[in-house]
Order: sequence, then structure tokens, then C-alpha cells
Amino acid sequence: MGWMTGILLAATQPVRAADLLPSEKATISIFERNAPSVVFIKNASLQWDWFTDNTYAIPQGAGSGFIWDDQGHIVTNFHVVFQADRIEVILENQKSYPARVVGVSPNHDLAVLKIDAPEEKLQPVTLGESLDLQVGQQTIAIGNPFGLDYSLTTGVVSSVGRTIRSLGGRKIHNVIQTDAAINPGNSGGPLFDSSGKVIGVSTAIFSPSGTYAGVGLAIPINIVKRVVPELIQHGRVKRVGLGITMVPDPIRRRLGIKGAVILEVQRGTASDMAGLQGTRRNAFGDIILGDVIVAIAGKKVANNEDLIDTLDGRKAGEEVEIEFIRNDKRFGTTAKLMQLDEFMP
Repeated sequence: MGWMTGILLAATQPVRAADLLPSEKATISIFERNAPSVVFIKNASLQWDWFTDNTYAIPQGAGSGFIWDDQGHIVTNFHVVFQADRIEVILENQKSYPARVVGVSPNHDLAVLKIDAPEEKLQPVTLGESLDLQVGQQTIAIGNPFGLDYSLTTGVVSSVGRTIRSLGGRKIHNVIQTDAAINPGNSGGPLFDSSGKVIGVSTAIFSPSGTYAGVGLAIPINIVKRVVPELIQHGRVKRVGLGITMVPDPIRRRLGIKGAVILEVQRGTASDMAGLQGTRRNAFGDIILGDVIVAIAGKKVANNEDLIDTLDGRKAGEEVEIEFIRNDKRFGTTAKLMQLDEFMP
């Protein structure tokens, strides 16, 4: 029985650090360095009791987020805080802080919160790059999927360039697909690479049952790095554009037209100064369709979404070449982009 006792004793001995593989040590190091930067987010909506005149906070849901800077800004998903009247952020030490919404971008499924916590308790994450991600490279997701404690899951980049639709109705492009397990409570948490830098924000799972089934999605950090500073400064994403309204895509499709058909040109905007024309009626009351934009800055425009995506991320004052069709003839013009409302192209 001596050999059996030896096996049992060996099985119950704790694993020493020296016995771990180099890859295991690296993952443990990433977790220990970055867990203090990950937060748990609870939100609730206020409901009125008509019989007692009392107001109750009804739990809406929970998610994760991460510390952006030492000023107390927290990054998470928009859908984590959507319709919330009260939001709490819980740090690594389990201390809870009330949070206020600084800014949201439904079109990017991103939100920035602010808490008043001591600077020494705030450990910002290190931001990476998502532009050159390679399929097969390691991913590490840290979050609080069930509100109990930190969890870590590992996987790889399964695909890049995925597209999902946000709560705002817009498509989010270049989304990262990973097989690192992402459950609902992981939403808003960081997705790391093998060096411990954030490459994305865990945002969704692709599963009919609503639970993890092998496909997780994350907003690429390059979008986050562009959007979050604007949310902190302005509370919203300040877009630039041409100053047009477009014929809805369903109507455009019924007409068999490829491109973005201009419905109206706003006076004094980039499109007006570039000489573009909107839809109008002639002297007989017939509808004359406006110019059909088919390319911007050399990129083809097949529909309204293409036009918006092409302008997304550009700066006010930037000049772009526009190709359009008018009376079955192709023309070109140059427009200087202007600051516009977030939802106007």
C-alpha cells in the first residue's frame, strides 16, 4: 500500500510555482497585474409604487468594466448601463462607489462612467493595438460574470473583421471574435493580449440560448481609443460629415439603385458648398431623385451604411473626394467635412 499512499500524497500536494509551465506563469502574471483594473458594475431602475408613494430600486442587471485613468473614469458597454437610474461600481477591495454617466455612444456600444475614488485605488489598464491582430494569437478575458468574484478565461483570436449591430442600430465593424468564454456578466470587461494589454472590450456572445457557446465578440480597442476621449470631453461622439439626409435604404433598394441617394442637402454645409443636390420635384410635380453618392475618398459606397462608415473617424476640415451620379452621368467634387450632430451623415 506504500505506493498508493505515495500517489495520494503527491495528488494532494499544492502545485509549486516552479512546477508551472512558462505559459501558465505568464497568464497568472497578467491576471495578478490587471485584476485590480477590472470593476464590477451594478445598475438599477427606479420604480414608483402608486399605493405607498414609495420609490424602489429594481435591479436591472450587471456587467464589468475597467479603469481608464486615475481620474476615476470607467469604461464599459452602453448596454450595461442602458435605462439605469442608479449605477454602482465595485472595485477590487469590494468597496462600492456610486457612479454617474459621463457619456455614451450607443452606436459603438460604449459608455464612460465616473466615480469619486482615491487615486491610489485606481489602477488604469494598459492599452494595446487592434489593427494588426492575427487569428490564432492568445486572448485573455477578465470580468465578473456572476457578481461573485473575478474570473479569467483564455482563448485565441478566432476571427477579425466581424460586424455586429449596436443598440443604436448602427453596425460596428472590425469586431474581434474570440473563443475565450464570455458570459453576460463579462460585458464591458477588457480583453487582453498575451502581453497584458487591452485589445478590446467584451461586448456580446453569439448564442441562441444567451449563454456562452464558443463565440465571443469584442469591440476593438482602436475604436475605444478614439471614442472614449470624446465621451469624456463632450459626453457624446462629435461626428463630422457632409450635412445631408438620405433616402432610406429600403426605398433605394426598391428603386434598384446602388449608392447613397441624397434626400436633402442642408444649407451652408459641406454638401451644399460642394454643389451636391437633393431630391426635389419638377414643375410637373414629378420626383427627381437627388445625387447618388457612389464613392468617397476612393472607397465604394453601395448604401447609406457604407457612406456613414466611410466618414466615421474623419476630422472636421478634412477634404474628401466624392464621386456621384446625376442624370445617369458620373461626376466628381471635393467636400470639406464639417462638425455635425452625431446622427447626421
